[in-house]
Amino acid sequence: MLPLLTSSQIREADAYTIAHEPIASIDLMERASKAFVGWFINRFPDKKQLISIYCGTGNNGGDGLAIARILDDHQYKKLNVKITRFSDKASEGFNINLQRLKQTSVPLLEIEPGEDLPSEDSEVIIGALLGSGLNKPLDGDYKRLVSYINSLHKIVVSVDVPTGLLTDGEVPPDAVVLKSDLVITFQQPKINFLLPESAPYIRCWEALNIGINEKFIQSLNSPYQLTEEKDIRTMLKPRHRFSNKGTYGHALIVAGEPETMGAAMLCASACVYAGSGLTTACVPGAGLTALNSYMPEIMAIVRQGFELPKFDWKKFNTIGIGPGLGKGDEALDLLTDILANYNKPIVFDADALNLLAAHRELWHEIPENSILTPHMKEFDRLFGDHKNWWQRMQAGIQKAREHKLYILLKNDYTLIITPQGKVYFNSTGNPAMASGGMGDVLTGIITGLLAQQYSSEEACIIGTYIHGKAGDELALPNRMNVILPSQVAGRIPVTMAKLMA
Repeated sequence: MLPLLTSSQIREADAYTIAHEPIASIDLMERASKAFVGWFINRFPDKKQLISIYCGTGNNGGDGLAIARILDDHQYKKLNVKITRFSDKASEGFNINLQRLKQTSVPLLEIEPGEDLPSEDSEVIIGALLGSGLNKPLDGDYKRLVSYINSLHKIVVSVDVPTGLLTDGEVPPDAVVLKSDLVITFQQPKINFLLPESAPYIRCWEALNIGINEKFIQSLNSPYQLTEEKDIRTMLKPRHRFSNKGTYGHALIVAGEPETMGAAMLCASACVYAGSGLTTACVPGAGLTALNSYMPEIMAIVRQGFELPKFDWKKFNTIGIGPGLGKGDEALDLLTDILANYNKPIVFDADALNLLAAHRELWHEIPENSILTPHMKEFDRLFGDHKNWWQRMQAGIQKAREHKLYILLKNDYTLIITPQGKVYFNSTGNPAMASGGMGDVLTGIITGLLAQQYSSEEACIIGTYIHGKAGDELALPNRMNVILPSQVAGRIPVTMAKLMA
């Protein structure tokens, strides 16, 4: 897992690296600037482009000055640097790099407080005004300058952090932030890059390792982690000889109404594809023919009207409930019966979540280590309205601890929140997967993994990763604009095999 650090932890890690590598602060700045330039020249190879570099007077501005000098060394000769003198203070790194840059022919312009902003002819702007140390929204001259740059509609590349974006904490809805086509950030993405509030300001980002001490970063025990492919490779369990269907568990999917059998079939089929040894779907009688036609490998328990099936729920290794189930009395009775008679982890999705939101008396029956899989609106129905995603994340941490369960909050970077207060951000998936039924497939995958005796935490992390990874494998090579949930479900065995190879 890649630890994600708060702004104060970033400063701690930098300071530790400087003290213990050992390396001078200015040399660490040089290392970061060289890494930035190495990536930049691959994306912007035209050395005849006009490039403006806007620098503040702190360490982020020092990075910008070093970048200008290194680009000049790489024969980018149409550079200019604009320095904002909006503060009487300047960091040591800024002052050293300013003196170094003055030994080149790169033109410098200083912008004083309150003065007219300069015209801008450059095609590309590199933003190095304020970095990860920012702890409040922009105001005054910085706000005016960033608003001006945004109005130019130029290509913008930000150094480490878009000026004005807090790296962690709540992002005000009216924040003025430098809108960036690309952010080249150092060591690891900032936490707010992975939350939807960053979407108006960051088109894409790239994190470059600059040698910050990894052992010290791990020692900080950040609750925020980014899942990487190597983690999934370690967690997945290959199948062995002399195993059989009983080895891989029996999962029950409780889902579907006559009008919403698609959700039940997608969920149950994903459970099969994820490797559950046996999969049974509890569906309305009107949907049985459709289920058998769709995938004969799925067994069935038939529900008839308000008559609940007489069944020993305990025979199943796990249960996934909710997709297309409905919110009426029959669905409520079914959920109540299962909660009263089943004590292993359950995966709750869709209408099961809506029923839990409407019937708070059921919460004390939820088995420990169960998994809730809400999208944003379902999360707010469960836990109250929230103004932003940072608030949702903090509420999720509190509620996961309180109820001793896992909350999988769906998003571009889906959050997996544990009862121990950890938050794992998923790193796979793409916009082509924004299609109805995709969540049903995810629920089926997680349920299938639980049936195979993966822990709830493993099932959440692996299931979310391979769900997104399967979508990536379908979309990216073929440049598909839309991927169907059934395609993702069918791809799961291939994706898992490649990860275990």
